[in-house]
Amino acid sequence: MNSFVHKTLVVEIQAGVADRIPGLAHLSYDPADPFAVTLVFSHGGRVLARWQLDRDMVFDGLTRPTGTGDVRLRPESPGVGRELRMEFFGAAHADGGRHHAVVFAWAETVGDFLRETYRTVAPGHEEVHLDDFLADVLAGG
Repeated sequence: MNSFVHKTLVVEIQAGVADRIPGLAHLSYDPADPFAVTLVFSHGGRVLARWQLDRDMVFDGLTRPTGTGDVRLRPESPGVGRELRMEFFGAAHADGGRHHAVVFAWAETVGDFLRETYRTVAPGHEEVHLDDFLADVLAGG
């Protein structure tokens, strides 16, 4: 049985104050890293960014603002349907500012993906094999 979970969805990337351009987000979940969700953004066949997020943080972001560092999530209701607003802050510019991206995804679609991950590894049943990790680190891998 393949327990890896993957979903591709169309998102909107905020290009200016009000302009949004379509892009793709590839969500993936690997039970071997049970606390993380990987999010890869692409546009025109190019990978724009790759982020690894806390699975529970993404879940929380569907219902309330969460995150204070490089990733901030919050629900929004712009009219028809609910969205998950994702803000990402990257490396600093030479002028002292930071790279900043805002991405919107349909909350229902993200929720469907998360429910599938929770069927794969239920909350509270995540296992981390610390001994294996430490052995790998000590072996130089």
